[in-house]
Amino acid sequence: MPAPVATRPGKSAQRPSRSASPRLRYARLAMKAAIATTPGGPEKLELREVPDPVPGRNEVLIDVKATALNRADLLQRRGVYAPPPGASDVLGLECAGVVAALGDGVAGARVGERVMALLSGGGYAERVVVHERLLLPIPENLDFLQATAVPEAFLTAADALFDAGRLAPGECVLIDAAASGVGTAALQLAREAGARIVAVASGAKLERLARLAPDARFVDRAQDDFVKAVLEVSAGRGADVIIDFVGAAFAPRHAECLAPRGRQVVVGLLGGAKAEFDFGRLLARRQTLVGVIMRTRPLEDRIAVVERFRREWLHRLTDGRLVPLVDSVFPLADAGKAHAYMETNENVGKIVLRVAD
Repeated sequence: MPAPVATRPGKSAQRPSRSASPRLRYARLAMKAAIATTPGGPEKLELREVPDPVPGRNEVLIDVKATALNRADLLQRRGVYAPPPGASDVLGLECAGVVAALGDGVAGARVGERVMALLSGGGYAERVVVHERLLLPIPENLDFLQATAVPEAFLTAADALFDAGRLAPGECVLIDAAASGVGTAALQLAREAGARIVAVASGAKLERLARLAPDARFVDRAQDDFVKAVLEVSAGRGADVIIDFVGAAFAPRHAECLAPRGRQVVVGLLGGAKAEFDFGRLLARRQTLVGVIMRTRPLEDRIAVVERFRREWLHRLTDGRLVPLVDSVFPLADAGKAHAYMETNENVGKIVLRVAD
Protein backbone atom coordinates (compact mmCIF):
# COMPACT_ATOMS: atom_id res chain seq x y z
CA MET A 1 0.00 0.00 0.00
CA PRO A 2 1.49 3.39 -0.95
CA ALA A 3 2.72 5.46 1.96
CA PRO A 4 1.46 9.01 2.52
CA VAL A 5 3.63 11.60 0.81
CA ALA A 6 3.81 15.36 0.76
CA THR A 7 3.67 17.42 -2.37
CA ARG A 8 3.20 20.86 -3.76
CA PRO A 9 0.90 20.35 -6.73
CA GLY A 10 -2.13 22.30 -7.54
CA LYS A 11 -3.89 25.09 -9.15
CA SER A 12 -3.39 28.80 -9.07
CA ALA A 13 -6.38 31.09 -8.88
CA GLN A 14 -7.45 34.51 -7.83
CA ARG A 15 -6.73 35.35 -4.23
CA PRO A 16 -8.34 38.13 -2.24
CA SER A 17 -6.27 41.28 -2.01
CA ARG A 18 -5.00 41.91 1.51
CA SER A 19 -5.93 45.57 1.25
CA ALA A 20 -9.38 45.09 -0.24
CA SER A 21 -12.69 43.42 0.43
CA PRO A 22 -12.67 39.59 0.33
CA ARG A 23 -14.93 39.92 -2.70
CA LEU A 24 -12.26 41.78 -4.68
CA ARG A 25 -9.66 39.64 -6.40
CA TYR A 26 -6.54 40.14 -8.46
CA ALA A 27 -5.93 37.86 -11.39
CA ARG A 28 -3.27 35.17 -11.61
CA LEU A 29 -2.53 33.64 -14.95
CA ALA A 30 -2.89 29.95 -14.24
CA MET A 31 -3.17 27.19 -11.70
CA LYS A 32 -1.82 23.68 -11.68
CA ALA A 33 -4.19 20.80 -12.27
CA ALA A 34 -3.90 17.10 -13.04
CA ILE A 35 -5.69 16.61 -16.35
CA ALA A 36 -6.10 13.81 -18.87
CA THR A 37 -4.26 15.05 -21.97
CA THR A 38 -6.12 12.52 -24.13
CA PRO A 39 -8.54 9.72 -23.19
CA GLY A 40 -6.77 6.58 -22.05
CA GLY A 41 -4.95 4.95 -19.18
CA PRO A 42 -3.55 6.42 -15.96
CA GLU A 43 -0.41 7.54 -17.81
CA LYS A 44 -2.53 10.15 -19.61
CA LEU A 45 -2.87 12.20 -16.43
CA GLU A 46 -0.36 15.05 -16.33
CA LEU A 47 0.20 18.12 -14.18
CA ARG A 48 -0.51 21.16 -16.37
CA GLU A 49 -1.26 24.84 -16.02
CA VAL A 50 -4.88 25.69 -16.72
CA PRO A 51 -6.91 28.90 -16.40
CA ASP A 52 -7.92 30.00 -12.93
CA PRO A 53 -11.55 29.58 -11.91
CA VAL A 54 -13.48 32.75 -11.03
CA PRO A 55 -16.41 32.49 -8.61
CA GLY A 56 -19.76 33.54 -10.01
CA ARG A 57 -22.84 34.60 -8.13
CA ASN A 58 -23.39 32.56 -4.94
CA GLU A 59 -20.08 30.74 -5.50
CA VAL A 60 -16.91 30.65 -3.45
CA LEU A 61 -13.31 30.11 -4.48
CA ILE A 62 -11.51 27.41 -2.49
CA ASP A 63 -7.77 26.97 -2.11
CA VAL A 64 -7.72 23.19 -2.37
CA LYS A 65 -5.61 21.27 0.13
CA ALA A 66 -6.76 17.76 -0.77
CA THR A 67 -9.08 15.88 -3.09
CA ALA A 68 -10.05 12.22 -3.40
CA LEU A 69 -10.53 9.66 -6.13
CA ASN A 70 -13.88 8.27 -7.27
CA ARG A 71 -14.71 5.61 -9.84
CA ALA A 72 -16.27 8.33 -11.99
CA ASP A 73 -12.79 9.88 -12.33
CA LEU A 74 -11.50 6.70 -13.97
CA LEU A 75 -14.39 6.73 -16.43
CA GLN A 76 -13.88 10.39 -17.27
CA ARG A 77 -10.15 9.81 -17.81
CA ARG A 78 -11.01 7.04 -20.29
CA GLY A 79 -13.31 9.40 -22.17
CA VAL A 80 -16.58 7.58 -21.41
CA TYR A 81 -18.08 9.87 -18.75
CA ALA A 82 -18.21 13.53 -19.73
CA PRO A 83 -18.78 16.20 -17.06
CA PRO A 84 -22.27 17.72 -16.96
CA PRO A 85 -22.89 21.00 -18.84
CA GLY A 86 -21.23 23.94 -17.12
CA ALA A 87 -18.96 21.82 -14.90
CA SER A 88 -15.16 21.96 -14.97
CA ASP A 89 -13.56 19.41 -17.26
CA VAL A 90 -10.84 18.90 -14.62
CA LEU A 91 -11.40 15.64 -12.71
CA GLY A 92 -12.37 15.55 -9.06
CA LEU A 93 -15.79 15.35 -7.36
CA GLU A 94 -14.88 16.47 -3.83
CA CYS A 95 -12.31 18.56 -2.04
CA ALA A 96 -11.20 20.01 1.27
CA GLY A 97 -9.55 23.40 1.59
CA VAL A 98 -9.87 27.01 2.67
CA VAL A 99 -12.27 29.64 1.35
CA ALA A 100 -10.14 32.17 -0.55
CA ALA A 101 -12.68 34.54 -2.10
CA LEU A 102 -16.41 35.13 -2.38
CA GLY A 103 -18.56 35.69 -5.43
CA ASP A 104 -21.44 38.16 -5.48
CA GLY A 105 -24.37 37.25 -3.27
CA VAL A 106 -22.50 34.87 -0.97
CA ALA A 107 -23.88 35.17 2.55
CA GLY A 108 -23.02 31.96 4.38
CA ALA A 109 -19.27 31.52 3.81
CA ARG A 110 -16.26 33.37 5.20
CA VAL A 111 -12.80 33.84 3.76
CA GLY A 112 -10.36 31.67 5.71
CA GLU A 113 -12.98 29.08 6.69
CA ARG A 114 -11.98 25.40 6.46
CA VAL A 115 -14.49 23.64 4.26
CA MET A 116 -15.17 20.39 2.44
CA ALA A 117 -17.29 20.38 -0.67
CA LEU A 118 -19.22 18.24 -3.11
CA LEU A 119 -18.18 19.13 -6.67
CA SER A 120 -19.35 18.46 -10.22
CA GLY A 121 -15.68 18.58 -11.27
CA GLY A 122 -12.47 20.50 -10.74
CA GLY A 123 -11.07 18.91 -7.58
CA TYR A 124 -7.71 17.83 -9.04
CA ALA A 125 -6.42 21.39 -8.96
CA GLU A 126 -5.05 24.12 -6.73
CA ARG A 127 -8.33 26.02 -6.67
CA VAL A 128 -11.95 25.34 -7.47
CA VAL A 129 -15.24 27.23 -7.40
CA VAL A 130 -18.40 25.79 -5.91
CA HIS A 131 -21.85 27.00 -4.88
CA GLU A 132 -21.75 28.12 -1.26
CA ARG A 133 -24.61 25.79 -0.28
CA LEU A 134 -22.60 22.73 -1.29
CA LEU A 135 -20.04 23.49 1.43
CA LEU A 136 -19.75 21.77 4.78
CA PRO A 137 -17.53 23.01 7.61
CA ILE A 138 -14.63 20.73 8.47
CA PRO A 139 -14.90 19.51 12.07
CA GLU A 140 -11.92 20.54 14.19
CA ASN A 141 -10.91 16.90 14.76
CA LEU A 142 -10.38 16.27 11.03
CA ASP A 143 -7.43 17.38 8.93
CA PHE A 144 -7.76 18.18 5.23
CA LEU A 145 -6.78 14.66 4.12
CA GLN A 146 -9.51 13.12 6.24
CA ALA A 147 -12.06 15.79 5.35
CA THR A 148 -11.76 15.28 1.61
CA ALA A 149 -12.77 11.64 2.15
CA VAL A 150 -16.17 12.79 3.43
CA PRO A 151 -18.31 14.55 0.79
CA GLU A 152 -18.81 12.07 -2.05
CA ALA A 153 -18.60 8.96 0.15
CA PHE A 154 -20.75 9.94 3.12
CA LEU A 155 -23.30 12.06 1.27
CA THR A 156 -23.85 9.37 -1.37
CA ALA A 157 -24.12 6.67 1.29
CA ALA A 158 -26.55 8.68 3.40
CA ASP A 159 -28.70 9.51 0.38
CA ALA A 160 -28.74 5.88 -0.79
CA LEU A 161 -29.51 4.41 2.64
CA PHE A 162 -32.03 6.85 4.04
CA ASP A 163 -33.60 8.82 1.19
CA ALA A 164 -33.71 6.25 -1.62
CA GLY A 165 -33.51 3.18 0.63
CA ARG A 166 -35.65 4.44 3.55
CA LEU A 167 -33.62 2.22 5.90
CA ALA A 168 -35.19 1.89 9.35
CA PRO A 169 -33.75 0.60 12.65
CA GLY A 170 -33.75 -3.18 12.83
CA GLU A 171 -34.01 -3.69 9.09
CA CYS A 172 -31.52 -5.81 7.16
CA VAL A 173 -29.21 -4.06 4.69
CA LEU A 174 -26.86 -5.72 2.19
CA ILE A 175 -23.86 -3.57 1.23
CA ASP A 176 -21.85 -4.63 -1.81
CA ALA A 177 -18.27 -3.39 -2.32
CA ALA A 178 -18.11 -2.56 1.37
CA ALA A 179 -14.41 -1.64 1.20
CA SER A 180 -15.00 1.23 -1.23
CA GLY A 181 -15.24 4.83 -0.05
CA VAL A 182 -19.04 4.83 -0.22
CA GLY A 183 -19.11 1.29 1.19
CA THR A 184 -17.09 2.16 4.30
CA ALA A 185 -19.32 5.19 4.85
CA ALA A 186 -22.48 3.10 4.39
CA LEU A 187 -21.23 0.54 6.92
CA GLN A 188 -20.86 3.22 9.58
CA LEU A 189 -24.13 5.00 8.81
CA ALA A 190 -26.09 1.73 8.83
CA ARG A 191 -24.44 0.80 12.14
CA GLU A 192 -25.47 4.14 13.66
CA ALA A 193 -29.01 3.65 12.35
CA GLY A 194 -29.33 0.32 14.17
CA ALA A 195 -29.62 -1.82 11.05
CA ARG A 196 -28.62 -5.48 10.70
CA ILE A 197 -25.77 -5.45 8.20
CA VAL A 198 -24.46 -7.95 5.68
CA ALA A 199 -21.35 -6.59 3.95
CA VAL A 200 -19.53 -8.06 0.94
CA ALA A 201 -15.83 -7.54 0.15
CA SER A 202 -12.71 -9.53 -0.70
CA GLY A 203 -11.33 -11.64 2.14
CA ALA A 204 -8.14 -9.64 2.64
CA LYS A 205 -10.16 -6.55 3.50
CA LEU A 206 -12.63 -8.02 5.96
CA GLU A 207 -10.56 -7.68 9.12
CA ARG A 208 -10.14 -3.94 8.66
CA LEU A 209 -13.81 -3.50 7.78
CA ALA A 210 -14.90 -5.38 10.89
CA ARG A 211 -13.56 -2.53 13.03
CA LEU A 212 -16.14 -0.20 11.45
CA ALA A 213 -19.14 -2.39 12.24
CA PRO A 214 -18.27 -5.15 14.73
CA ASP A 215 -21.80 -6.61 14.75
CA ALA A 216 -22.09 -6.88 10.97
CA ARG A 217 -21.98 -10.17 9.06
CA PHE A 218 -19.06 -10.00 6.63
CA VAL A 219 -18.97 -12.10 3.47
CA ASP A 220 -15.88 -12.96 1.43
CA ARG A 221 -17.14 -12.46 -2.11
CA ALA A 222 -14.78 -15.12 -3.49
CA GLN A 223 -15.70 -17.88 -1.05
CA ASP A 224 -18.98 -17.20 0.71
CA ASP A 225 -22.60 -16.95 -0.41
CA PHE A 226 -24.04 -13.54 0.42
CA VAL A 227 -27.59 -14.69 -0.35
CA LYS A 228 -27.30 -17.37 2.33
CA ALA A 229 -25.84 -14.83 4.77
CA VAL A 230 -28.69 -12.37 4.14
CA LEU A 231 -31.33 -15.05 4.69
CA GLU A 232 -29.65 -16.16 7.92
CA VAL A 233 -29.31 -12.64 9.31
CA SER A 234 -32.90 -11.76 8.35
CA ALA A 235 -34.45 -15.04 9.55
CA GLY A 236 -35.41 -15.91 5.98
CA ARG A 237 -37.06 -12.61 5.08
CA GLY A 238 -34.31 -11.17 2.90
CA ALA A 239 -32.67 -7.75 2.70
CA ASP A 240 -34.95 -4.78 3.25
CA VAL A 241 -32.36 -2.60 1.51
CA ILE A 242 -29.62 -3.52 -0.95
CA ILE A 243 -26.90 -0.97 -1.67
CA ASP A 244 -25.89 -2.23 -5.09
CA PHE A 245 -22.48 -1.21 -6.44
CA VAL A 246 -22.24 -4.10 -8.89
CA GLY A 247 -25.24 -4.01 -11.21
CA ALA A 248 -25.58 -6.73 -13.84
CA ALA A 249 -23.21 -9.35 -12.42
CA PHE A 250 -25.14 -9.62 -9.13
CA ALA A 251 -28.65 -9.00 -10.52
CA PRO A 252 -29.94 -12.60 -10.22
CA ARG A 253 -28.51 -13.04 -6.72
CA HIS A 254 -29.87 -9.70 -5.53
CA ALA A 255 -33.31 -10.74 -6.79
CA GLU A 256 -33.04 -13.92 -4.72
CA CYS A 257 -32.46 -12.11 -1.46
CA LEU A 258 -34.46 -8.86 -1.74
CA ALA A 259 -37.28 -9.00 0.82
CA PRO A 260 -40.95 -8.30 0.13
CA ARG A 261 -41.30 -4.51 -0.13
CA GLY A 262 -37.50 -4.35 -0.26
CA ARG A 263 -35.62 -1.45 -1.83
CA GLN A 264 -32.69 -2.10 -4.15
CA VAL A 265 -30.60 1.07 -4.56
CA VAL A 266 -28.16 1.04 -7.48
CA VAL A 267 -25.17 3.32 -6.90
CA GLY A 268 -22.58 1.65 -9.15
CA LEU A 269 -22.17 -0.63 -12.14
CA LEU A 270 -18.88 -2.38 -11.44
CA GLY A 271 -20.31 -5.62 -12.84
CA GLY A 272 -21.99 -4.18 -15.92
CA ALA A 273 -25.07 -2.17 -16.83
CA LYS A 274 -27.39 -4.64 -18.56
CA ALA A 275 -29.10 -7.72 -17.16
CA GLU A 276 -32.38 -9.62 -17.46
CA PHE A 277 -34.92 -8.52 -14.87
CA ASP A 278 -38.08 -10.24 -13.64
CA PHE A 279 -40.67 -7.49 -13.37
CA GLY A 280 -43.27 -10.06 -12.33
CA ARG A 281 -41.29 -10.78 -9.18
CA LEU A 282 -40.92 -7.04 -8.54
CA LEU A 283 -44.69 -6.57 -8.78
CA ALA A 284 -45.62 -9.62 -6.74
CA ARG A 285 -43.27 -8.71 -3.92
CA ARG A 286 -44.00 -4.96 -4.12
CA GLN A 287 -40.30 -4.14 -4.39
CA THR A 288 -38.58 -0.93 -5.41
CA LEU A 289 -35.63 -0.52 -7.75
CA VAL A 290 -34.06 2.95 -7.72
CA GLY A 291 -30.85 4.53 -9.00
CA VAL A 292 -28.76 7.10 -7.13
CA ILE A 293 -26.24 9.42 -8.75
CA MET A 294 -24.83 12.65 -7.37
CA ARG A 295 -22.86 14.48 -10.05
CA THR A 296 -25.59 15.08 -12.65
CA ARG A 297 -28.42 15.91 -10.28
CA PRO A 298 -29.91 19.41 -10.32
CA LEU A 299 -28.21 21.88 -8.00
CA GLU A 300 -31.20 22.11 -5.68
CA ASP A 301 -31.25 18.34 -5.25
CA ARG A 302 -27.56 18.29 -4.30
CA ILE A 303 -28.08 21.18 -1.92
CA ALA A 304 -30.88 19.21 -0.23
CA VAL A 305 -28.55 16.21 0.20
CA VAL A 306 -25.88 18.44 1.76
CA GLU A 307 -28.35 20.13 4.10
CA ARG A 308 -29.80 16.83 5.27
CA PHE A 309 -26.33 15.51 6.05
CA ARG A 310 -25.50 18.74 7.89
CA ARG A 311 -28.62 18.37 10.06
CA GLU A 312 -28.54 14.65 10.71
CA TRP A 313 -24.94 13.42 10.52
CA LEU A 314 -22.29 16.16 10.64
CA HIS A 315 -22.23 16.08 14.44
CA ARG A 316 -21.25 12.39 14.26
CA LEU A 317 -18.07 13.34 12.42
CA THR A 318 -17.37 15.89 15.13
CA ASP A 319 -17.85 13.44 17.99
CA GLY A 320 -15.92 10.68 16.22
CA ARG A 321 -18.76 8.20 15.77
CA LEU A 322 -18.24 8.49 12.00
CA VAL A 323 -14.68 8.27 10.71
CA PRO A 324 -13.60 8.92 7.12
CA LEU A 325 -11.34 6.05 6.16
CA VAL A 326 -8.24 7.09 4.18
CA ASP A 327 -6.47 4.19 2.50
CA SER A 328 -3.51 6.05 0.98
CA VAL A 329 -2.27 9.49 -0.02
CA PHE A 330 -0.50 10.54 -3.23
CA PRO A 331 0.74 13.95 -4.35
CA LEU A 332 -1.37 15.58 -7.05
CA ALA A 333 1.55 15.19 -9.46
CA ASP A 334 1.18 11.42 -9.05
CA ALA A 335 -2.54 11.33 -9.87
CA GLY A 336 -1.80 8.77 -12.57
CA LYS A 337 -0.20 6.45 -10.03
CA ALA A 338 -3.21 6.92 -7.75
CA HIS A 339 -5.53 5.94 -10.61
CA ALA A 340 -3.43 2.87 -11.38
CA TYR A 341 -3.63 1.86 -7.73
CA MET A 342 -7.42 2.30 -7.64
CA GLU A 343 -7.69 0.02 -10.67
CA THR A 344 -6.04 -2.79 -8.66
CA ASN A 345 -9.07 -2.73 -6.32
CA GLU A 346 -6.79 -3.14 -3.30
CA ASN A 347 -7.88 -0.04 -1.39
CA VAL A 348 -10.00 -0.02 1.75
CA GLY A 349 -11.56 3.42 1.97
CA LYS A 350 -10.60 6.52 0.02
CA ILE A 351 -7.51 7.20 -2.06
CA VAL A 352 -6.56 10.84 -1.47
CA LEU A 353 -4.52 13.35 -3.47
CA ARG A 354 -2.57 15.91 -1.46
CA VAL A 355 -2.78 19.22 -3.32
CA ALA A 356 -1.07 21.56 -0.87
CA ASP A 357 0.39 21.40 2.64
